[in-house]
Amino acid sequence: MKKGTKKLTLKDVAERLEVSTATISNAFNRPDQLSASLRDNILSECEKMGYFGPNAAARSLRTGRTGIVGIVLSDGLSYSLTDPVANQFLKGMAEVFDSNAYNMLLLSSDEIEQDAQSRMQSSMVDGFIVYGHKPQQCQNAPWLMPHKNIITVDSFIPGTTSVNVENHRGAYIIASHALAHKPKAVAILGLSLVDTDRVCRIREDEMFDRAASISIQRLHGYFEALKEHNLSVPSECIWNIPENNHRLAYQAAREALTMASRPQLLLCMSDCIAIAAVQAALQMGLRVPEDLQVVGFDGIAESENFHPSITTMHQQTVEKGRVAAEVFLGLREAKDILLETELVVRESCPSV
Repeated sequence: MKKGTKKLTLKDVAERLEVSTATISNAFNRPDQLSASLRDNILSECEKMGYFGPNAAARSLRTGRTGIVGIVLSDGLSYSLTDPVANQFLKGMAEVFDSNAYNMLLLSSDEIEQDAQSRMQSSMVDGFIVYGHKPQQCQNAPWLMPHKNIITVDSFIPGTTSVNVENHRGAYIIASHALAHKPKAVAILGLSLVDTDRVCRIREDEMFDRAASISIQRLHGYFEALKEHNLSVPSECIWNIPENNHRLAYQAAREALTMASRPQLLLCMSDCIAIAAVQAALQMGLRVPEDLQVVGFDGIAESENFHPSITTMHQQTVEKGRVAAEVFLGLREAKDILLETELVVRESCPSV
């Protein structure tokens, strides 16, 4: 288009091609509504005229909707895309949004601050799905602004609709199963229990608020089962692992298994942690489950394929993503949803 030439509008193009504005719009945005030949012809003619589609900003102003949902991830993008639980959650959401012509804008809460960029991002989306929000992250976060559709997942933010799994009950059930072996000593390998980037043991006064953290809910589920078995786990036997990865989990497991009073049971808050713990035990010459029982949480595919296979609490990770997307789009009632978990007994901690 030459400088000074009036920019073509959707109406201008429709008049020149002698079709409706809806037909032009469908050619760019809803190709399934047109025959392949008609669409190809329209796109070819539009390219010759220098017209490259309806103005998204103008469409947003008319409808009040952008067709984009912001997905706020509590961890970095590279981690979230490779973590098996987060990956499956994203997959479930993508299935629903794809079928409803919605796009996802992935955002890391680690990188978002209340500045011009974050305000711009907020204006680009119809709302946010906040995954794994941690209490210390962005108290004045742009996704908490009023008049936005907000769904929280694996977390709780007052005033928002939440989608969670039965973390407390699931942890209680799997701990009860493991404690039937009557271990003399127990250690807990926790995930993001305190606000630190180090592998360390915890102090009670450091831990996140129970209502805001799924990890604390799992911890209290363990505590409930331990109490019923007349056992307790002192704080020096509870490890914080800041990120759900093998290296950090392996470090925590080695520390736990080299204690003077070595545990016979490791309660792990994820399958990734449990797999690393079993590997550490085997390298130290311990037998699993004869010398050490290990349980996880999540039900990722690796927990079944690993040997010895991991006893775990299976959560509906893909379904959780689908449900969150459906609530966001109004395909489900906007109310708090709690998805069931299921005990899966395998080699690392068999039934008594």
